[in-house]
Amino acid sequence: MTAKESDVGSLPHWDLSNVYPGLESKEFKTAVEQVKAQLDDLDSYMSESNIRRAGSRPESSAKLAETISHYLDRMNDLLLLFGTLEAYVHSFVSTDSYNTTAKRVESELEVLGVRLERLGVFFEGWMRMVTEDPNALPAALEHEGSAKEHAFYLKETAEQSKYMMSEAEETLASELSLSGAVAWAKLQGVVSSQIKVPFEREGRTQELPITVIINLRTDPDEDVRRRAYEVEQEAWERVREPLAACLNGVKGSVITLYKRRGRTDPLHQTLDQARIDRETLETLLGAMRGSFPMFRRYWHAKAERLGKSALPWWDLWAPVGRLERRYSWDEARGFVLGQFDTFSDRLAEFAHHAYESSWIDAEPRDGKRAGAFCMTLPAVKESRVLCNFDGSPEQVTTIAHELGHAYHNEMQKNKTPLQRRTPMTLAETASIFTQAIVTDAALAQAQSVDEELAILETDLIDGSQVIVDIYSRYLFENEVFQRREQSELSADDFCESMSRAQKETYAEALDPEHLHPYMWTWKPHYYIPSLSFYNFPYAFGLLFGLGLYAIYQQRGSDFLDEYDALLSSTGEGTAADLAARFDINLKEPAFWEGSLKVIEGRIDRYVAL
Repeated sequence: MTAKESDVGSLPHWDLSNVYPGLESKEFKTAVEQVKAQLDDLDSYMSESNIRRAGSRPESSAKLAETISHYLDRMNDLLLLFGTLEAYVHSFVSTDSYNTTAKRVESELEVLGVRLERLGVFFEGWMRMVTEDPNALPAALEHEGSAKEHAFYLKETAEQSKYMMSEAEETLASELSLSGAVAWAKLQGVVSSQIKVPFEREGRTQELPITVIINLRTDPDEDVRRRAYEVEQEAWERVREPLAACLNGVKGSVITLYKRRGRTDPLHQTLDQARIDRETLETLLGAMRGSFPMFRRYWHAKAERLGKSALPWWDLWAPVGRLERRYSWDEARGFVLGQFDTFSDRLAEFAHHAYESSWIDAEPRDGKRAGAFCMTLPAVKESRVLCNFDGSPEQVTTIAHELGHAYHNEMQKNKTPLQRRTPMTLAETASIFTQAIVTDAALAQAQSVDEELAILETDLIDGSQVIVDIYSRYLFENEVFQRREQSELSADDFCESMSRAQKETYAEALDPEHLHPYMWTWKPHYYIPSLSFYNFPYAFGLLFGLGLYAIYQQRGSDFLDEYDALLSSTGEGTAADLAARFDINLKEPAFWEGSLKVIEGRIDRYVAL
């Protein structure tokens, strides 16, 4: 079935009118003023309580617990309101990069964000002083109150306080970031979202947003895929110089700060943010490398089906089998909800509510960001999902994936903002799980070999991207950091590094004449100043999620309550501690290899069909 023209025009936009009526509304402006007042209040409290790096510590453990608790209560209130304002504004910026009002308000919030960040820095510096007495914090946590309820956050903050510059330096770095790394990141978003290119289909040429062009990689017609790839390369070539400047700016800032903060390398902070150690990462990466031959076996089988010896880039997402159809929006919705219902009533009811309440923005359009994401609106205890729906099976699984993130948020909605700080590694747990639910149910319901083949194809496209392509991105970013320490990189340098990484991971399965050297231009993950190496967490999430899914298949409904409890507490423990609840040892290659065997079984079936 092909998509009907009416389907495209009727794709939903998200509705946030229950949050605020608009960016210029009285309610929104009042909320901004409330943030300012709360910032003033917290700043005053911290000054009165001498919460500074060179401050003082209350003599009694009870008074220390009370001081910390008052800070936490005020900070959580601030984060709740500020986080909602940020997400609300982002809903405009991410769907319409031409919206000057949204960009102005975003900039105003960023200034307030610097104040908020500075107060957090003051508290972290104070915690460094407090914990100079190793008994002070443990004694304070014996007392009932917010401090005890935030024990994990406080211990983690104390540990991370070792890697702080002086208060003055941290404050300056935060203020300068608005005109430095953050500005570079915003420029990348604007440049990449406003690209339009002429494209001819069925005798008609249209100016299409780059997001639509990228999505054509799943088109059944190879001529369409190839031409879309070619015009995409040409489009990125036209804007590669400003985007190279953006990436140099972001990575250069990261390098400067990691050195000043006394960290080993840029990966050091990422590992702490991910709440894993290097041994765990190396175990994961080793398992990923060990899986490359099986993925290359899949690509060779796919190339053979397409009549080729190796795959050009535009064929990596080519549909195979007889799901060469496009789902209508209603068909995709029905399919996802139907599969969620096989897991639990709670998940199905939640997803139904998300659809009915217009939480999803699905229409690709000029000025809208590429890709997909889910964001939380903590003050109203809701989420919103962005995708660029084109009716492909890939987009159906993307929706299931993002609704998994939303379900994760739902499980955490009664936690405080400081208790919800989920690391990257665990942030993908629920999304991978819901994706697995949809895929497994679809395979079980396949009516023919061709349909089964098509479903496997969609799943293996995603799995190969998360394991092999993610590894190539890790290699690319690692090389960029190493070279950026010596000098700026040119656009050619970035392209050459990306091509090397792709050749090393895809090897002979990918046509070396048709790589994608410009992948660095449009993946926003490379341009996040506060978060480097946003790649391996996806692989961690996939394999951790598959491992949990295997446990669910063994235990059935008995698993559900423990699973929801895990999701609710991902902000309150290390990855290793939370995994141990299910007797999982993240430093054992056997766990990761066991999850990869799930994918290998699907590859075996794909090759055999």
